Amino acid sequence: MQRRQFIALLGGAVTWPLAARAQQDQRVRRIGVLNALAEDDPETPLRRTAFEQALKALNWTKGNNLRVDYRWAAGDTERIRKLAAEIIALEPDVILTSGNSVVAPMMQATRTIPIVFVQVVDPVGAGFVKSLARPGGNVTGFTPSEYSLAGKWLELLKQIAPYVTRAAVIRNPTLGYGIGQFAVVQAVAPSLGMELSPINALDVSEMESEIAAFARSPNGGLVVTIGGTATHRDLIIALAAKHRLPAVYPYSYFVSSGGLISYGPDTIDQYRRAAVYIDRIFKGEKPADLPVQTPTKYNLAINLKTAKSLGLAVPHAMLTRADEVIE
Repeated sequence: MQRRQFIALLGGAVTWPLAARAQQDQRVRRIGVLNALAEDDPETPLRRTAFEQALKALNWTKGNNLRVDYRWAAGDTERIRKLAAEIIALEPDVILTSGNSVVAPMMQATRTIPIVFVQVVDPVGAGFVKSLARPGGNVTGFTPSEYSLAGKWLELLKQIAPYVTRAAVIRNPTLGYGIGQFAVVQAVAPSLGMELSPINALDVSEMESEIAAFARSPNGGLVVTIGGTATHRDLIIALAAKHRLPAVYPYSYFVSSGGLISYGPDTIDQYRRAAVYIDRIFKGEKPADLPVQTPTKYNLAINLKTAKSLGLAVPHAMLTRADEVIE
């Protein structure tokens, strides 16, 4: 009888930890999301839906085993800092951030909670990770482009509007990647016979006046870089239309909003891929060991209605290689 009791007790000791672990694995996980865009931005529901659908495909469902807390900063620097602290106070298991301006204050707020980022340019140069292959800390994610892409934007501007000999480059001059993108454009400009004029993307009134002054001379166009431009895209697109300036943008959602042409990564896909990284972190992997990923493809988008309004005939070769054409 004593032997049977001992075996039963031993069996219970083995099965109890397994049951406890299974129960622990079924606990509700929490994700804090801080996005630089506004909640009512047309891009916002697309990103949110893609992210949640990808999580669901990985068996993480809101209201079941997952809670997601969203915060939207609308490009406001002070608001970003406030919301970063607010998300940390919620004690999420993982944080998803979008853009360089969001990652920096979030990293200042926590060095322990795993952070997965999207839309971050040059994360090594910004000091967010030690290297792309081995991030080394509590942060990893997805970068949208390399600096060399900025040269391609200037080339596309010349292809779609061959008469352009002057380009105003809208960029953030306070950040390393804003300086880096402009340096690449500068390097490409002589081969295309282009004269460049940098314009500050941070000061809206300054940007309006500088674009108006730039447009007073003929044969001008715009190159819109990454960094401080997404939240002002409606204004930039309106100014380009008002002053009849052909413009090249970094993302297709600029073209969906009326911009002429864009060349860049699929911003929505980065949210799907971020869901995969979050799933891996939930299952025990560390951000330090998950390499920062770069885009596998860049998409070309063209708005034919905008081209027509500018009197531009889009080259057939450009149309045939476009991934998205808006009629």
